[in-house]
Amino acid sequence: MATYKLVGISGSLRKGSHNSLLLAEAARLFGDADYSEADINLPLYNADDEEAHGVPAAVDALAQQLADADAILISSPEYNKGPSGALKNAFDWISRSKVKPWGDKPVAVMSAAAGRAGGERAQMVLRGFLVAFRPRILQGPEIHVAASHEAFDEHGRLKGEMYIKELTQLMDALRADIKA
Repeated sequence: MATYKLVGISGSLRKGSHNSLLLAEAARLFGDADYSEADINLPLYNADDEEAHGVPAAVDALAQQLADADAILISSPEYNKGPSGALKNAFDWISRSKVKPWGDKPVAVMSAAAGRAGGERAQMVLRGFLVAFRPRILQGPEIHVAASHEAFDEHGRLKGEMYIKELTQLMDALRADIKA
């Protein structure tokens, strides 16, 4: 069985982020894979800065990391009914890189949020952000981890049979999509 390369993008910059924990759980449930999490702590996109200094090396490195992956996992919190600004900023910067990592790449989207909908609205908006890049966005099962502050144990493992079952199904679908 081939070892795939997965890259996770957490929409949260927070240390100990529930979205980073969810990505780690997704990678664990995916099985045999080389997993790394992308660093999206980038300067705010500013066209004047880009014109004066070019695309930052960190952006090109991020775009290359995504291009080298067999699949991408994205998880975002929900801030004011949308994905994080850090995530949108990363997408804006990546679109300016000469490396075009998204085209026809399998992408699994998920969310973890404190609210009872688990980031469902943020995920809908996030999927819209991705359309311009033309990846292969898996349609489901949708993973919206609600009350995320209670959803992980002290070891960072996801609690709840339903979440584990559905996340496993999503990772099985991702593995099948990579093979296709």
